[in-house]
Amino acid sequence: MCTFVRFSWIRQKRTMAVSNKESVINAVERILDNYLEMNNHRKTLERYTILRAIYSTSGHFTLEELNERLLRDMNFHVSRATMYNTLNLFLELRLVIRHRFQGSTKYEACYDNTSHCHQICTICGKVMEIKSNEISLAVENMPTKRFRKDGFTLYVYGVCSTCQAKITKKKKKVNVKS
Repeated sequence: MCTFVRFSWIRQKRTMAVSNKESVINAVERILDNYLEMNNHRKTLERYTILRAIYSTSGHFTLEELNERLLRDMNFHVSRATMYNTLNLFLELRLVIRHRFQGSTKYEACYDNTSHCHQICTICGKVMEIKSNEISLAVENMPTKRFRKDGFTLYVYGVCSTCQAKITKKKKKVNVKS
């Protein structure tokens, strides 16, 4: 009985997550609809397919990763120019945010996304998102003049535990040989 209740709860949680993801996708599609209608732009299949792919992806992605996802999961080919132009439109509408992590450009869906921090390894380039209530409160309480805060992103650079372990292992090997 206990196992059944647990599986039922897990199934219910997954259903809620899918339902929430669909409601976010519907909301961003409405934002795109409104913008395109107000500015007399065409509602193209490419724009909506790219938007759905972005909001179906969790975390950060490169342009190449997004293009691969469109081809692999949706069997949908988009030219590089269309991809760039569409992402620039989404950046303008604040549906996507662009990050420049150590020589690479990555994007992230940002509608209904809380402000957060990124840990970036300066050796391997691994990026991990972290949430910090203390930093969020500090930014929220930070006085500003003639400026409305919408959110923030903080980048913390350092060395991840995997790279740190490799460095330590190399140092031990060098010390043993000496």
